[in-house]
Amino acid sequence: MSKLRVVVWGENVHESTHESVRRVYPNGMHTVIADGLSESGDDLEVSTATLQEPDHGLSEERLASTDVLTWWGHTAHGEVRDEIVDRVQKRVLQGMGLIVLHSGHYSKIFKRLMGTSCSLTWREAGEKERVWVCNPGHPIAAGIDTSFEISSEEMYGEPFGIPSPDEQVFISWFEGGEVFRSGNCWHRGNGRVFYFRPGHETYPTYFDANVRRVIANAVRWACPRGQWVDSCPNVKNALEPIEVKGESVH
Repeated sequence: MSKLRVVVWGENVHESTHESVRRVYPNGMHTVIADGLSESGDDLEVSTATLQEPDHGLSEERLASTDVLTWWGHTAHGEVRDEIVDRVQKRVLQGMGLIVLHSGHYSKIFKRLMGTSCSLTWREAGEKERVWVCNPGHPIAAGIDTSFEISSEEMYGEPFGIPSPDEQVFISWFEGGEVFRSGNCWHRGNGRVFYFRPGHETYPTYFDANVRRVIANAVRWACPRGQWVDSCPNVKNALEPIEVKGESVH
């Protein structure tokens, strides 16, 4: 059985410029996310890509052989080239899965696919986050208890400027009182998109067992179900005979 091919995309800027982030993720957040996926089972073939690579590590050939792409970005959203966003969008519409993480809510690709502002409220105070499962039968919630707690995280709060999710899997409560739709699913074309909130760069969130399980579940949920290729052919021949201006067409 062929393995599910996953590319973990990371902006890899904070890790290179902020010592507080480097202490938590010395080899980059993308490597920790990739390690978590690799350790989740031998059905995944996991690799990484970063902003600094040619084509941001997302050449047409690389994307063509990618089943699911995960995306973490923050301070350099504007540096992602529009042609790369076009490529990723095309692949999602064809059937590639996309998992958008934390501050990736403001990435070009997520805003493009949502068609909305994707804005929210936020506060960085290292407060407790409790992630509640609101759709326990969903595959992305498999193996997760009724809720789980992250001891220190950045707060994201409502309103969250997204279109209504096709399915909502998680909702988060924060120590300061805010709530947030923290795990949401959409279908775009033939592809599946999942947004998952936890993952601020100064906290070790991507080492958390529950967070890793959610991302691994999401990758498997988002795997392609066939491929749709964008085309608009002129179909001159009909399967059944029809009359066009008095003439029979076959």
